[in-house]
Amino acid sequence: MLVIINAFKSISRSKGRNILIGIIVLAIAASSCVALSIRNAAHDAEIAGLESVNITGSISLDRLKLMEDNGGGIENSGGRGNMNEMREIMNRYQDLSLEELLLYTDSAYIKDFYYTSSTALNATGELEAYGSEDNDFGDVSIQSYGGMTTRGGGPGGGPGGGPQGGRSIMVGRAITMGDFTVTGYSSENAMTKFINATAAITDGEMFDIDSADMTCLVSNELARWNGLSVGDTIVLANPDFDSDESENPDEEQDEAEESATSETYTFTIVGIYTDSSSSETGDMPMFSSSQDPANLICVSYESLKTIIDHSAENAVIGENDWGMETTTALTDSLSSTFVFSNKEDFEDFSEELTAKGLSEYYVLSSANLNNYEASIIPLRNLSEFATTLLLVVLAIGAVILIVINVFNIRERKYEVGVLTAIGIKKGKVALQFVTELLCVTLAAIIIGTVLGAVISVPVSNNLLSSQVERTVLEERNQEQSFGRPASGGGPVTINGGGGGFMMGAASFGGDTSRERVSYLETVDATVNFVILGQLIVIGIALTFISSLAAVIFVMRYEPLKILANRA
Repeated sequence: MLVIINAFKSISRSKGRNILIGIIVLAIAASSCVALSIRNAAHDAEIAGLESVNITGSISLDRLKLMEDNGGGIENSGGRGNMNEMREIMNRYQDLSLEELLLYTDSAYIKDFYYTSSTALNATGELEAYGSEDNDFGDVSIQSYGGMTTRGGGPGGGPGGGPQGGRSIMVGRAITMGDFTVTGYSSENAMTKFINATAAITDGEMFDIDSADMTCLVSNELARWNGLSVGDTIVLANPDFDSDESENPDEEQDEAEESATSETYTFTIVGIYTDSSSSETGDMPMFSSSQDPANLICVSYESLKTIIDHSAENAVIGENDWGMETTTALTDSLSSTFVFSNKEDFEDFSEELTAKGLSEYYVLSSANLNNYEASIIPLRNLSEFATTLLLVVLAIGAVILIVINVFNIRERKYEVGVLTAIGIKKGKVALQFVTELLCVTLAAIIIGTVLGAVISVPVSNNLLSSQVERTVLEERNQEQSFGRPASGGGPVTINGGGGGFMMGAASFGGDTSRERVSYLETVDATVNFVILGQLIVIGIALTFISSLAAVIFVMRYEPLKILANRA
């Protein structure tokens, strides 16, 4: 009790010194409060954001790794012979077929699995693609050298290697781009536009997702363009039979192709839908009307599979001028999606794929998980900044408090000598100094916490906003360095299914605007009991660290020498 009474008396006697210590601790407490609030808010926002993300993934071929591991790097071009060998290796490893993908669906880590398949078909009769009058390209046929269609994977098929029985488009085939994209869905979950409310049925009903009854959904724009309504039928044709020039000059082949011009497919419209993404593609250049979301026709996967199988069975096979095989069979583009409950299941499934023998050249990737990781980069940067700030403030604050306490003890050396001379043990004297500093520290921490709680939210959001602006600026500079506008898409690339093209993010009726990262711009950096507890621990730790010098000095002082020197 004597120690506590003396401590309070000493605090009241040395107001100036204790106010200085209080101001220093208050600044430390306020800065620490803001830093801890930012760290805590960033952690909570990251967890909450990750829980809200619908984590999906797909298995794809890592062509770059395949080329690098097989001597196909830029530095190892090796001439034409090596390039031919590289093409053979690339042909052996194709994207996994649906049959192979289904082998991996028997996993406890998978929440759902769905897939879509797309192909391009042409209009017949009076039916017209939406906006066809404004299409300067008309019926486009992309001719390139030495093309052919191959069927069947090479060696190493099955789960551990390249696919078997798959269908792939080789570079060089003459690709005819159709008027419409026809997409078949394996389940309603695969219809992500409808799930996300980007698209919605406004008239009629949904087709039977499990049936091959050749029913479909068409867009509101396409229906109005052609005066279509629910219950009407539309007839679509294989685009390869609409080209004016045959790929094979052989007379018998020409006659066979002529007789096969009846490869048409009739669909019954059971529903009409609106798609808000259609308005976002008005200014985008398109090589074919099938790229316009308004010309997307939705069917069940079974219906599309019926078309693809029928086209393959009745295909006209021939040779082109380079002696390579050609076919009129429709080609489709498969897109599969694995759905996971959380990030841990995604990572565990990736490891499971390797354990099941999937080749190292196939990788599991998640676009939405990558997008989420990119969206919180400014937040993580801010959290790292807050951690650095916290460490710097604590280090500087501890040094300042130690120095002040050293000078304080030296000034009060006579008081130490008197107290120890009258019989008070050195330990109790040291405890008195610790108690004084602890009282001042706790009072300053309380005030600093209140101040930090008031400024933590605006300060953290301003800092986060600055981080976001810097990240966006860096992104724009990179876009401009590649010669693209800030809101532009990537380069034009060929999509290997159904003769479709993909420009930026546009492919087979998908969203044509390039997906931009949506950064988290605000956090709820409020002070809670966890932060308050951390601040109290920091205050106690600073008190004992800074008072350690006082304890050492007190224990070293000899009271008789002190009094003798004073006399």
